Amino acid sequence: MKKWLLILFLFAGTNVFAQNLNIDLKDLNGKYARLNEHQGEKLTVIDFWATWCKPCIAAIPKISKLSDEFKDDGVVFWGINIDSPRNQAKVKPFVKSMNISYPVFLDGDQELMSDLNVHAVPTLIVLDAKGKVRFFHEGFQPGDEEVIQEEIQNLLTKLK
Repeated sequence: MKKWLLILFLFAGTNVFAQNLNIDLKDLNGKYARLNEHQGEKLTVIDFWATWCKPCIAAIPKISKLSDEFKDDGVVFWGINIDSPRNQAKVKPFVKSMNISYPVFLDGDQELMSDLNVHAVPTLIVLDAKGKVRFFHEGFQPGDEEVIQEEIQNLLTKLK
């Protein structure tokens, strides 16, 4: 069932992503940023996570390393933190302690998460320059970073 929903989402929801990225979210300094103005030239990798999520904590250093690896290839990474407004004061120190090298935006009411039909953290989504979903990965376990790295590399090769 989950696989069918994902397939349906990938085909039916591609325009939903492009439309929903035309919104403003707060960054860690409390300034609003329009997400679609921060898209990558070739790919945009969106990582939904929370400070209380153990798989997220395991994934973040790996995602940050991938961000550094692909930064000169037209790939932009975003972190979308979903901690509740009550816990958002923890996010900035957490980002600093985890040495997250990519921009982090706050979705404390989980509105973007809901609009994009993301139901779990961590969830990683790769979009092309037009906002079309090219890869969707839910959860994290050791070795998943290699799958993500390979998928990004394959997508970059296809886009050449």
